Amino acid sequence: MHTIAVLALDQVIPFDLSTPIEVFTRTRLPDGRPGYQIRVCAEQRETDAGAFTLRAPWGLDGLAGADTVIVPGTADPAAPLSPAVCEALRAAARNGTRIASICSGTFPLAATGLLDGLRATTHWIAAGLLADAYPEVEVDPDVLYVDNGQILTSAGAAAGLDLCLHMIRKDYGSAVAADAARLSVMPLEREGGQAQFIVHDYAPAPRGSALEPLLSWLQENLAAELTLADIAAHAGTSTRTLIRHFREQTGTTPLQWLHRARIRQAQHLLESTPHTVERIGTQVGFGSPTAFRDRFKRTTGVSPQSYRRAFG
Repeated sequence: MHTIAVLALDQVIPFDLSTPIEVFTRTRLPDGRPGYQIRVCAEQRETDAGAFTLRAPWGLDGLAGADTVIVPGTADPAAPLSPAVCEALRAAARNGTRIASICSGTFPLAATGLLDGLRATTHWIAAGLLADAYPEVEVDPDVLYVDNGQILTSAGAAAGLDLCLHMIRKDYGSAVAADAARLSVMPLEREGGQAQFIVHDYAPAPRGSALEPLLSWLQENLAAELTLADIAAHAGTSTRTLIRHFREQTGTTPLQWLHRARIRQAQHLLESTPHTVERIGTQVGFGSPTAFRDRFKRTTGVSPQSYRRAFG
């Protein structure tokens, strides 16, 4: 039987903690035997879990001998990691234990150095913070999970389910994983990544800046066929100067800003109107349905139709 140690850190997020416990506890092999044994471990006898206090039956010694260690997210991802927890995770890694994180649980893993040089993900809203705090980690905010072999990370909330099902499939095959997915009322694989859940707001210019009137004009003219020269002409400047000012004040280029604004408006229309995909593409300034679909999927990770099914 595969032993899984779920590490409850201080301020552990209850949803992230319960996800692996529920999914792995309910996993059954074809002959009816349980596939996993669960250990809930914590550094202290009592752990703050927000709405309640958790008394874990195992200490950090529970990580030793486990086949997999899972680190759920915490309410304060920037909280320092205790030396004891850091060493326990590093020791597990040295012993070849598979280690996975859910949501902001990526931060404790990054603090141990185990993610240095690896690709990793976390909840999209914390991805920037992770990248700033740990520049040695290649942060990918668009995916549901990342499997580096021994070290795995997942995005927020329900992405922890995706990661658990992925590990079950690796351990026992697709049939067992599919049965676990049915019990969790989840598809075994979801289309797209977490990019579809990210609010793709365009980068704002500082209030009162010289670009503010131009950005308002662009927002009002998303349906127009605008070139870089058109935007520069409206701003009364050269294209070279326009690009420089955009990068200084928004961190992107005029056309990138325009594409992102168009996709954000398309998301709103897909969510709130019955208009066809072709009509929405025209409304937000794309010359052809194909160009709109390509840009939408490149930005969000899913097709306009899939986005509408999820959020319409």
